[in-house]
Amino acid sequence: MRKSSLDEKFSLIRELWRPKVVARLNGQEVKLVKLHGMFPWHTHLEADEMFLVWRGTMAVEFRDERVELRAGDFCVVPRGVEHRTTADEEAEVLVFEPANTRNTGDVVDDAFTAPNDVSI
Repeated sequence: MRKSSLDEKFSLIRELWRPKVVARLNGQEVKLVKLHGMFPWHTHLEADEMFLVWRGTMAVEFRDERVELRAGDFCVVPRGVEHRTTADEEAEVLVFEPANTRNTGDVVDDAFTAPNDVSI
């Protein structure tokens, strides 16, 4: 058992849209990611996904709704629901999802699809 600091871990992240694993538990991963701009529309057919804003603001967009999130806010996207994330300025976000979940879900995008299992 070790203690970790979110501020310290976020300071190690240099790339946008590239989640980094900071913890694993019960088949789930806790990932940190920096967002800025707009992510492609996608769906996770087999996994729910939770976004928790640590710093900044972001939105989770659905085809019929936009959910604005500030530091301390979270949103769970149910499996099978098409969505995308967006941030007008850089935001730091924790993502909770099953291990080995591709960040772009059912979409492969050279600019956005990140490798799995990259830890910091």
